[in-house]
Amino acid sequence: MNFFKCGILLAVAVSQGLAAETLFSNWTFKVAPGSKTGKLYIFSRGDVASGITEVTLKPTAHGITAEKSKQISVGDSMTAVHDGIFRDSWAERRRTPSATAGELGLVLPMYAADKSGSFQDPSGFFSVRSAERVVETPLDPPSFADDLDSAMIYASTGFAYDSASKSLWVARGAAGVTHYDISGGPNHPEATDYILNKKEAKLEKIPTGKHYSYKKSKNASILSVAVHPKTGDLWLATEKGLWVYDGKSAQSLKAIDTTKRVTGIWMGGKPFQIIAEVSKPEKDGVQGSLWRSTDGNKFKKVVFLDTTGKAQKKDVFANSSYTVSDIAFLGNKAFIAVSSTGGNESGYLLLDSAGIRAWETDEDDGSQWLNGFERGVTDRDVGITSITAFPLTSKIMGLAVSTYGNGISVSADSGATWTPILNRAKLSNNLGSIRMVPSVITEVGVQSLVSYKVDKPSKITIEVFSYDMRKVRKIVKDAPREADNSRSTYPKEDFWDGLDDHGRPCTMGIYYVRVKDNHGNVGWGKVMTMGGR
Repeated sequence: MNFFKCGILLAVAVSQGLAAETLFSNWTFKVAPGSKTGKLYIFSRGDVASGITEVTLKPTAHGITAEKSKQISVGDSMTAVHDGIFRDSWAERRRTPSATAGELGLVLPMYAADKSGSFQDPSGFFSVRSAERVVETPLDPPSFADDLDSAMIYASTGFAYDSASKSLWVARGAAGVTHYDISGGPNHPEATDYILNKKEAKLEKIPTGKHYSYKKSKNASILSVAVHPKTGDLWLATEKGLWVYDGKSAQSLKAIDTTKRVTGIWMGGKPFQIIAEVSKPEKDGVQGSLWRSTDGNKFKKVVFLDTTGKAQKKDVFANSSYTVSDIAFLGNKAFIAVSSTGGNESGYLLLDSAGIRAWETDEDDGSQWLNGFERGVTDRDVGITSITAFPLTSKIMGLAVSTYGNGISVSADSGATWTPILNRAKLSNNLGSIRMVPSVITEVGVQSLVSYKVDKPSKITIEVFSYDMRKVRKIVKDAPREADNSRSTYPKEDFWDGLDDHGRPCTMGIYYVRVKDNHGNVGWGKVMTMGGR
């Protein structure tokens, strides 16, 4: 394989205005443990740029605060999130995988723009060496790439780091798996491509310099990987079941039928557990299920329990067309971030030793298993894109979720309460400056947050005016707001969705937002809507 032995160092310079922000945008796709205790890495992508932010967090009596942050852009020609992440029907392509990989740091997938300008050209991976240094590592497409239906078939959909051999395994779909050996140092790697030969039960090295003949009857796409922490074996989630590679041969794990499409494999927790996702798109949605093992041999289907602890006969996971975005292990519990295909449901499922537990029975006597906006995980009704556990302090393990539109939320008490961390550039006192986030409402359903600050408790009125100063919407009137060092915004109410007072989409154009308090202070902001598209 041809590859750059030393990755390309990305530019670290960031504009002063951007550097003042906590994140690149409130559209965050991945959150992972940072370089030290109390730190998080966050990948966010906005209209102008995308990149990694390392945030330093501190628990206080009033929640969790972001003490400081460092940012590094990944440029405008590459990104870690492909453009079809929400509309794709394949479970393995609806998540942003990552791994903490020794001297490589945090590893994320890398996509370039294809001929149509869409970021759907798998190009390798990013390695976040520190908050000041991100390295591009290109991986060549397979020799048989032209025989495949699309480039996304060999997207990087899973990473696993083997600390004993100092090597990274990259699951690459139809391209098999890449073994990225850094035992000689991260600047002197050796990369070798393998593909699963299910007929001969082995990982077969793809020869360099000549065409490899990929056959569905012989080969199987590798969709996710994990390294067993005790045995060091490589576990392969494939389109033909679950396989285990011991360095010599690959064995099919009969506990999960080899006709099943296993799209994810995760390991962790105390006591140790292995969770596998089975998922396949169908005409009426995704048919999937979750399986769990504690010994690595026997897998059982994960059951859903109502509030009384009674197991449900129906598979809630399959009925809801869920796919797994991420899994965080915390003690004997697993927090499973999921989202629904063809819908707008997302959140996390709480799995303990017995099963996934419901937290509420609704008015129709149905059980609620999804933890999200209604449970206070986020303070706005937005999608959850990933979840992680991380050392918040030397004594507290924290949880963090990334969201599509509301930054991240962090918990210091195993998910009982959450604190949102948004783009919180300090604003002037007494409504001196108003910011709209985002500044453009691209379509119906997008919410632009009205960001303002008051230096003492106030009653706030927010109104929207057209370009000719005709009032089109009253958002809140005399709403009580507390003073805040950065922003006094109440995200559940202080937003404009591009609609007028009658619920109709406003025509495309620029609109002015006026914020008044009961102390005689007035602030103005500006936002553009693209109309009722």
